[in-house]
Amino acid sequence: MESTRQKKVARQIQKDVAEILLQKTSSIAPGALISVSKVRLSPDLSYAKVFLSVFPLPDKQSFLSSVNTHNAEVRNELGRRVRHQLRIVPELSFFIDDSLDYAENIDRLLRGEDSNLPE
Repeated sequence: MESTRQKKVARQIQKDVAEILLQKTSSIAPGALISVSKVRLSPDLSYAKVFLSVFPLPDKQSFLSSVNTHNAEVRNELGRRVRHQLRIVPELSFFIDDSLDYAENIDRLLRGEDSNLPE
């Protein structure tokens, strides 16, 4: 169960990381639209899981490796933005948010468009 403080800090980190990634999109993933869909914080606010949604995404692993190479830069910029609100800048871990793909797959299955179904 997340506390109110965790939720507020997570929303602020989500907003700030989205702005930082918007500035660095040309070096991370040129031509891609990156959005931060969710941020989960540890109870001590020292670790943050950042879920990214990217369109178009040809290769998930290469995108994640590209984002992780810029992790220090993103965390440094985040530290500059939240230095007066937080004592510790959380460690960032990036993950691909596949909830939209999952929902699309469920819709496709419910419509009966699955080509793997035996007749």
